[in-house]
Amino acid sequence: MWETSARLLRLLSLLQTRRDWSGAELAERLEITPRTVRRDIDRLRGLGYPVLATAGTAGYRLGAGADLPPLLLDDDEAVAVAMGLRTGAGGSITGIEETAVRALAKLEQVLPSRLRHRINALQSVTVPMANTGPTVDPSTLTAIAAACRDSLRLRFDYRTHDGTSSIRTTEPHRLVHAGRRWYLIGWDVDRQDWRTYRVDRLDPRTPTGPRFTPRTPPDPDIRGYTSRAISTSAYRYQARFTLHVSAETAAERIAPTTGALEPIDEHSCTLRAGSNSLDELAIYVTTKGFEFQVHEPPELVEHVRTLATRLARATDQYRGHR
Repeated sequence: MWETSARLLRLLSLLQTRRDWSGAELAERLEITPRTVRRDIDRLRGLGYPVLATAGTAGYRLGAGADLPPLLLDDDEAVAVAMGLRTGAGGSITGIEETAVRALAKLEQVLPSRLRHRINALQSVTVPMANTGPTVDPSTLTAIAAACRDSLRLRFDYRTHDGTSSIRTTEPHRLVHAGRRWYLIGWDVDRQDWRTYRVDRLDPRTPTGPRFTPRTPPDPDIRGYTSRAISTSAYRYQARFTLHVSAETAAERIAPTTGALEPIDEHSCTLRAGSNSLDELAIYVTTKGFEFQVHEPPELVEHVRTLATRLARATDQYRGHR
């Protein structure tokens, strides 16, 4: 009886890890026969878990039921969920505070003492800062995440930085959380190109669909791609610098939302940043406190040279007083 119970828990855990499983895959992972898989699926259904048969293949999917069934979490997952709920009140998702408190109370009620001690230790040394940035409705995030997961086209109303509104149709790829903002990376069907959208500026339309075949992403490093898209590509001037410090050291002062860093070697890295102002770019890199070289655009190279000459003249009057 214990072996059957343990196997059912393992089966449920597998069904929660991804959307679709074939019967053969489940049998291989559980080291049982396909017939036993079918019997165990029937047992889960009898316990109230909505396990659906997938069309066109001998497979299964954990569907949405009238009641939320229990979820299986390992120790690290339980700690991560609890910490996420505890910090939800200071996050960037609109209206989640009260909901997070209710969910946390339910979770902590069933947590083993060993995990409660770990969570309390983390919380005791964590100081949240009030969120002053734009917030996102949780239903918007879940709608986008579901469309990404299920490869469904997403239509939404979008507001640009100048307030202009338009309807966009995308093949959504990934959600990216950068500091206090959320971004959607997706293929814009009308513009036939990859785009980065601020989630706080979009309102999804329903229903979603149709399905699409996922494209090769614009860059294997989605985080780096997003950093370049929001810090560089959207601006009139796109600058490239060499900083004479490691990328790790530079990252302590340069946020991914303001500049994209690429390591060159242990002692230098490339910084890409954008702005509509040459002065802003020059001041930005100068005030980071690192030795640097500017490579492009040519207008910025000349502007930095002009500023350097002007600053040098500003101190000439003091040379004779040394």
